[in-house]
Amino acid sequence: MKRVLIIDDHEVVRDGLKGIFSELPEPTFFGEASSSAQALKLAAERQWDAVVLDLSLGNRSGLDLLKSLKQLHLRLPVLILTMHSEEQYARRAFRAGASGYVTKDTPRAELIRALKTVLEGGRYVSSSLAERLALDLGRHSDRPPHETLSDRELEVMRLIASGKTVGQIAELLCLSDKTISTYRCRILEKMGMKTNAELTHFVIRNDVLNNTSEP
Repeated sequence: MKRVLIIDDHEVVRDGLKGIFSELPEPTFFGEASSSAQALKLAAERQWDAVVLDLSLGNRSGLDLLKSLKQLHLRLPVLILTMHSEEQYARRAFRAGASGYVTKDTPRAELIRALKTVLEGGRYVSSSLAERLALDLGRHSDRPPHETLSDRELEVMRLIASGKTVGQIAELLCLSDKTISTYRCRILEKMGMKTNAELTHFVIRNDVLNNTSEP
């Protein structure tokens, strides 16, 4: 029997995924976690054959959690299932150790195929995203400036652009106001900008928010 840990902060999504993945050819036991803390606890207590992870997890970035999971179990296959369809998130996820990357609008049969692939030790990316990633590699030299940001800096930039204050961001990410202000200064410097307005304009123009208000 395979053991699969599903990490998503919405119960209805977890239930839906269990229903879909129950069609896997091999009997599967599903564990559930609604937060990063719960996910790390379950990952430390049990051996899992694969993890299905949403990138948006309340007060912690899914990319941060992915890195923590890989520190616990280096060879643990992690399938990212997210609303973020942009290549930048896929690249960052694979660099952090993901084995697969699919979006939540992926057809049922492809979701099953993706999980089956990572359970078997392979890597999975949809054909449409693979094509965009290949095209993006071809224009590497023209990569936009936000690609120089770290995962945390990108997260803070998106929250600033979504209209959140330094205090709100600090509370959301469980960091101090001073730390967020430092991140803001570093982001502006890397982006060659001076104000939040410039930053917001860039994020909207380049669709960095990806139609969500949370990272």
